[in-house]
Amino acid sequence: MPPNRLHRTTGRPGSKWLPASSRVVLAAVALVLGACGDDSSSRYAQQAKAIAEAQLVVDTHIDAPYRLHLRPADLGVDAPDREFDYPRAKSGGLDVAFMSIYTPPSAATEGRARQLADQQIDAMEALAAEQPNAFAIATCTEDVERIRATSAVALALGMENGSPLATSTDPLAGVEHFVGRGIRYVTLAHSRSNEFSDSSYDEDERWQGLSDAGRKLVAALNRHGVMIDISHLSDNAAWQVIELSEAPVIASHSSLRHFVPGFHRNMTDDMAKALAARGGVVQINFGSGFVSAEARSWAEQSGAALLAELGDKPDAEARRTFLRNYREQHPYPFADVDAVLDHIDRVVQLAGVEHVGLGSDFDGVGDTLPNGLKDVADFPNLIEGLLQRGYPEADIAKILGLNLMRVWKQVENHGRKSGFPPMCRQAA
Repeated sequence: MPPNRLHRTTGRPGSKWLPASSRVVLAAVALVLGACGDDSSSRYAQQAKAIAEAQLVVDTHIDAPYRLHLRPADLGVDAPDREFDYPRAKSGGLDVAFMSIYTPPSAATEGRARQLADQQIDAMEALAAEQPNAFAIATCTEDVERIRATSAVALALGMENGSPLATSTDPLAGVEHFVGRGIRYVTLAHSRSNEFSDSSYDEDERWQGLSDAGRKLVAALNRHGVMIDISHLSDNAAWQVIELSEAPVIASHSSLRHFVPGFHRNMTDDMAKALAARGGVVQINFGSGFVSAEARSWAEQSGAALLAELGDKPDAEARRTFLRNYREQHPYPFADVDAVLDHIDRVVQLAGVEHVGLGSDFDGVGDTLPNGLKDVADFPNLIEGLLQRGYPEADIAKILGLNLMRVWKQVENHGRKSGFPPMCRQAA
């Protein structure tokens, strides 16, 4: 989820994830497709749909919880104003959706970050309890296996912004609480530097990376078997996490700065290579402003125009009206599926196909998603593009979810060795 401010611009798939019945179905589909003639586009589209249905698809960043907090909706049926709901998740082949438990910096300032995080987790648990055929909470990799044998979409939990972990007297007071509630990755900071880390969006890098509490948090999350997420962190902080963590780390929803020069929220090539060298994975963000320099430039120009017109006035309606009018006069340059594929290609070139995955940022980047990747039903479009670029199905399976599951399992194993075995939610 992007902050409501100007963006800073300086600066071998394992068979256990694929049931035998699915493999047989996929093989049959492939035979049928081979008899479909020379329509390669249609052939790729059908093959992509079959792969989406057969392979494990994991998205590590969907902002549905905070949107539900702001405006309730029923995600078990078609929800036209959302990008994640059950029917479209099933249509797109999505198996594991990491729900982002997001708290804005203002919540920490107001002393309500922990309460807000708990409320969003409560909402996810209620969703799963009320619609068990559609959703199930997953708190370990074995949960994913069990849920995948049902009709439900697995809801895993990631915390975006570490502030709910802290109290005024103990910065790590909430770790055990939120681990117990199912949080399985933590993004240390968000749009402002906090008690743990500097933010890529905040020019006030008061810690020059991680604070002492942040360094202790890295160790605590390692010990508890929780993945550490470097998305949103300043460069110094990201480098320090990569160096300090004893387990692989992730970037849950980041793309590459190579294609969007100067956008600090994205990762440098060296950063991607270093993260991969330690076993981690870069989960590519789909937002047009993350994958396209043209879209990023539009965002900067519109932000500058807004600032010139309204300054720092907090009138939300006036700001919405201005931006709506600006967009009518200056149409937004949506990216496309190829732009996202370019970022995937580059991570593969830099670090290998074992170190890239998908972190869409659905429900978190507003109306900026690329044409062809507007919601969770569109994963087959991405798969079709990968097929057209020559990726074999085994590599596509890694990108879709096996890479992330490998990291999650490695982090769980580190926690087990530290005396904190995985806490699973689903009955064995």
